[in-house]
Amino acid sequence: MEILNHQWSERMLSVLRIIVGLLFLEHGLSKIFDFPHSPNRVAYALFTINPGLQGLIELIGGLLLALGLFTRPVAFILSGNMAFAYFIAHAPRGFFPLLNGGELAIVYCFLFLYYAVAGGGAWSLDRLWRETARVTGPAARGTA
Repeated sequence: MEILNHQWSERMLSVLRIIVGLLFLEHGLSKIFDFPHSPNRVAYALFTINPGLQGLIELIGGLLLALGLFTRPVAFILSGNMAFAYFIAHAPRGFFPLLNGGELAIVYCFLFLYYAVAGGGAWSLDRLWRETARVTGPAARGTA
């Protein structure tokens, strides 16, 4: 039973990572390409923090997270990004996250921090890359 739990916990970590990555990617797509259309959209300007830099971070970071590529460093950057977003955009509106609209920023921040520690799970390009390197590495070829 313990083996089953470990196997499924790694798989469910991947499922959660993919869903969170796609949701975060959606924020970037909306800021940069206006897809899906948002009624309160601000025109994209590259040399601004929001939507410029923030849109790029959400687009690229969400895609890399969904694919499970460079999961740990990307998740660490995204976690800091969401902490910054909370304190710049939400905290000035009030103390309570429910009232200042910052709940999602906090959830994203701590989910990304979790991925920075736990990695991408069983179904990630990081895992595939690591396993391929182990099979085809110098020790496997006998050239070490």
